[in-house]
Amino acid sequence: MDLSGRAANAENARLRREALPALRGEILDRNGSVLARSIQRYDIAVDQTLVGDITVRNPDGSSETNTVLDTIRDLADILQIPDEDVKNALDGDANFEYLYRGATPEQWNSVRDLQLGYVTAEPVSQRSYPNGQLGGSVVGFMGGDNEALAGIELSQDDLLRGEDGSRVFEISADGVRIPVAPHDEESPVDGSNIQLTLDRDVQFYAQEAVAERVQQLNADWGTAVVLRVSDGKVLALADSSMVDPNDPGRTDDESDYSPRSVSAAVEPGSTQKTLTAAAALEEGKIEPLSEVPVPAELTIDGQTFTDSFDHGAEDRTFAGVIADSMNTGTVEVGRELSPEQRYEWLRNFGVGAATGIEIPGESTGLLADWTAWDTRQQYTVLFGQGVSQTPLRTATIFQAIANGGVLVEPRIVEAVIDSEGTRTAPDPAEPRRVVSEETAAEVLEILESVVTVGGAPDAAVEGYRAGGKSGTAESPGERGGYDGYTTSFVGMAPMEDPQYIVAVTLQRPEGDVRTIGASGVFSQIMGEVLRHYGVSPSTTEPVALPKFFGKDAGRNEGTASG
Repeated sequence: MDLSGRAANAENARLRREALPALRGEILDRNGSVLARSIQRYDIAVDQTLVGDITVRNPDGSSETNTVLDTIRDLADILQIPDEDVKNALDGDANFEYLYRGATPEQWNSVRDLQLGYVTAEPVSQRSYPNGQLGGSVVGFMGGDNEALAGIELSQDDLLRGEDGSRVFEISADGVRIPVAPHDEESPVDGSNIQLTLDRDVQFYAQEAVAERVQQLNADWGTAVVLRVSDGKVLALADSSMVDPNDPGRTDDESDYSPRSVSAAVEPGSTQKTLTAAAALEEGKIEPLSEVPVPAELTIDGQTFTDSFDHGAEDRTFAGVIADSMNTGTVEVGRELSPEQRYEWLRNFGVGAATGIEIPGESTGLLADWTAWDTRQQYTVLFGQGVSQTPLRTATIFQAIANGGVLVEPRIVEAVIDSEGTRTAPDPAEPRRVVSEETAAEVLEILESVVTVGGAPDAAVEGYRAGGKSGTAESPGERGGYDGYTTSFVGMAPMEDPQYIVAVTLQRPEGDVRTIGASGVFSQIMGEVLRHYGVSPSTTEPVALPKFFGKDAGRNEGTASG
């Protein structure tokens, strides 16, 4: 007879293992405001077939008997429910019956101290998002089985999740835990907190502003990006509609599950003229005040290009071409770059590549190789058609110009704070020089002239010098062809020392193409951002480069938008 084996089997029969769940980490904004937190709860159940009087053994060897009636009263007091509810849960012949769901850790600890062998608990975690739809698509959400499904919840799941622990203990034949018996316990390691660069206040204002504009124009959707120029940190990714992580099932459009500035690729339109201007200046093909003869319409290789406003033949400065968003003059200058150069400059600015932001589902957009461009596309890419990119990628092009020619890919994770409170900042994005500081400064003057004398006076920010560029592109329809426009405005301020980028995009706004722009929303958001961060008002005179060459250089009137 193997006595040792029988003893081991008997001991194993008395052992019970209890999970000790790790608490999922919080998601915080840059100021420490909670965007997501977990609340630990327990679902308490009973085995009615084992209910009876319990003899509790104390560590000093003494014991005492608690009747079922005593237990009912104790449980009712701990759980703050009527005695009758407890009695009904204990009475019966079921092996499993819920007694109370959603008990706090303190309640469960008190119940466990009663040493009731017929009472068990299942740990559950309730995820709470106190800000609801505010930044909801950025934060993400969890599934019913505690599975991370979107946003930061998904991309940072390994860090947020933590590691569960466990406790092993012995029970007696009547199901009561033996307090003096040895047991093993492995404590859980709670998940790390993830602090974002996102600013809840800026996110709120941007979200409200773009939602209002979308409603005014009955647009499909709108989005606003706010970046800090110096390091590419994201302060807001705002959509006109965002998922409520507390109840994602109420969201009809699954596109709300991810920020559209990250997931939606659109033709950038004339905002891309900023890139073309930088490339032409850097390659020495033009200067801001160089003469650009602009015909009423331009035909090259059998392709005809026109502008959004009627005009005769004009002698423009290059600054004037961009200020009034002229496709004709942009193509005249851009054709000095070879198709391969045009493609390489698009790639240099990150077009066709992901930014690497820590949010799932980022689109890389679409940039065909220059050898695949047709006769027209080789020119339309110069003014943002025949190429697609996310609003976030467009924002980074302007970030590079505002940052003295150095592009810093955007990041939204500020720090990881582990369960011990140790704070670790992720490796910063590697800065990459795209154009010279001199070229960047020249482009900034051109962009400021867009606001001061060009086609975007509505983009002016009271008290601050601002610059930027509007964009309008046809929006592809689901059944082919085009069925509307994508309009945008991207800019920076204050121009004497650019601090922030704001990029606003509207999809299929309704109305006259000349009145469905985003420059006014840019002005609202940028003004709020500058005041929020206490940026001193501008004290220097704004730049207003002449739009016309030679004897007409003083003519600064402009009505174009593009």
